[in-house]
Amino acid sequence: GKFAKEFDAEMPFTLTMDQKLVGEEIAMDLAGTAPMNRLVQGEVGSGKTLVALRAMLSVADSGGQSALLAPTEVLASQHLRSIVATLGPELAAKLRPTLLTGQLSVAERKKALLAAISGSSSIIVGTHALLSDNVGFFDLGLVVVDEQHRFGVEQRETLRQKGATPPHVLVLTATPIPRTVAMTVFGDLDISTIVELPAGRIPIESFVVPLAEKPGWVSRVWERVAEELGKGRQAFVVCPAIDPTTPDPEAERVEGPPAANVKDVLESLKSNPVLAGRRISSLTGRMSSDVKDATMRAFAAGEIDVLVATTVIEVGVDVPNASAMVVLDAD
Repeated sequence: GKFAKEFDAEMPFTLTMDQKLVGEEIAMDLAGTAPMNRLVQGEVGSGKTLVALRAMLSVADSGGQSALLAPTEVLASQHLRSIVATLGPELAAKLRPTLLTGQLSVAERKKALLAAISGSSSIIVGTHALLSDNVGFFDLGLVVVDEQHRFGVEQRETLRQKGATPPHVLVLTATPIPRTVAMTVFGDLDISTIVELPAGRIPIESFVVPLAEKPGWVSRVWERVAEELGKGRQAFVVCPAIDPTTPDPEAERVEGPPAANVKDVLESLKSNPVLAGRRISSLTGRMSSDVKDATMRAFAAGEIDVLVATTVIEVGVDVPNASAMVVLDAD
């Protein structure tokens, strides 16, 4: 328990009761003889990743490695950064968290593959690239799957088979799954739920603006965004399409007027007097990984005020200063 104790001693906050409880359930599973198969569900910001990280430290204590599978490159990069920051410089140097995605340069990829197969890295974070045949591990003890609904059973299984002995599997989801459905769909999984949010969370308010009936109300939407920016905050604007001709492949087709798209919305916001002088930028799945990552970093660093994006930002993007999100054509 060396790494885990070191981490807990340095942790700048106290765990919630739910985090402790789920952590204990996982610890019991890890200590057992059969491989763990557990689903942890909890609201965004409830601390699922923290619970998973403590499980990774327990595995590292036994000399094993953990692989964290994330659905998008943006999310994988963000997980790596937050894991490094949460571990702190000393633990990060010992555990050497490593990123492995499809967009790495050949040299970076070779370095990451070597860190995984040699065991010099205890935590490997990646996208579907982790599933490819040429990725091997020295001793894979734990597989963590983030945003479980983005991955099929076979993909979980592919990663599981990379362990010499079957590794433990922990799947995380922020999408609430009723217990009956969970039992049917994930009959092979034990289920833990984190209900309690960490202290100091401000409740989120959601408002529906019926623009089909009241098109004039749209001006108030952007005034509301401007009010948040006036407080030094940032905002997301989410559109179902990239440009007038390309719908988001993940959005469902709906009959009616063409859906809002990033290209047109970006232009209209830049010329909107309410947002004059604001730094407005865009993010779509069509951009290269480098551009996506640079844009997300700039937004997280407060260099962009309003980010107009498709659902590529859907899961787990962490920008604490962003206090408003406008979802256009939410249907």
